[in-house]
Amino acid sequence: MGDYLVRAIGYNGHVRAFAVRTTDTVGEAQRRHNTWPIVSAALGRSMTASVMMGAMLKGDDKITVKIEGNGPIGPMIIDADAKGDVRGYVTNGQVHFDLNEQGKLDVRRAVGTEGFITVVKDLGMRDMFSGQTPIVSGEIAEDFTYYFVTSEQVPSSVGLGVLVNPDNTILAAGGFILQLMPGCEDETIDAIEAQLASIEPVSKMIEKGFTPEQILEAVLGEGNVQILNSMPVKFQCQCSKERFGAAIIGLGVQEIQDMIDEVGQIETQCHFCLETYDFSKTELEGLIDEINAQQ
Repeated sequence: MGDYLVRAIGYNGHVRAFAVRTTDTVGEAQRRHNTWPIVSAALGRSMTASVMMGAMLKGDDKITVKIEGNGPIGPMIIDADAKGDVRGYVTNGQVHFDLNEQGKLDVRRAVGTEGFITVVKDLGMRDMFSGQTPIVSGEIAEDFTYYFVTSEQVPSSVGLGVLVNPDNTILAAGGFILQLMPGCEDETIDAIEAQLASIEPVSKMIEKGFTPEQILEAVLGEGNVQILNSMPVKFQCQCSKERFGAAIIGLGVQEIQDMIDEVGQIETQCHFCLETYDFSKTELEGLIDEINAQQ
């Protein structure tokens, strides 16, 4: 089973729901960045939440999430779109702590309990939507729940999980988001809260082979879910040599000339996927020619 996301409604349209399997997607991020288990859990949870938030968008809309706590892993930045593509990176991928009191990876300590989650939505308009809320736990799921309630005024429940193998590869990853729609009755809310209190962690469900559809049945109760559609999910970077060239052009003629005079050629690297792009002296001179041609 590959990674994919499902959109659904529950309780006769009173609940909007998303669930996703991200095992391979998070595994690709772990492989590229060589993250240690505690960082894989933090980045993987963040990417899982972000790809579901991307699924709330339409067309070519995109979302960027920055989680900047006071923990040692530093800021995490994730990009996602409405088509199931997501990419992410963390400032310090090699952090390790002993397991916490519950015998689990101490994500809270790694992320930090002070800082902010910032969400920027590019909806294809002149102005972008931006929302920011404080980190309330550092466990990621609770922090996204607080973001939805506070910044977007949508009562929500977010469940995220990442399990890591002894060799640091990803065993299982995924999550769900439930959002209450206007007019949702108290009885429905009570039923959902009771169901959420009784379920096992989402990472355990995925480890057992639960599909996203089965996850939603577990969190909403059998018979309370109507699946609307699904789409594949993958780690996908938008970087290219052309984009890096455009960024270099933005530096201006003098700075490019200084690069040529000082080092002759340069190597650029994408933060998200760690791909490198080399620009020779001839290519840099060509970028200067492009600037001069536009003037």
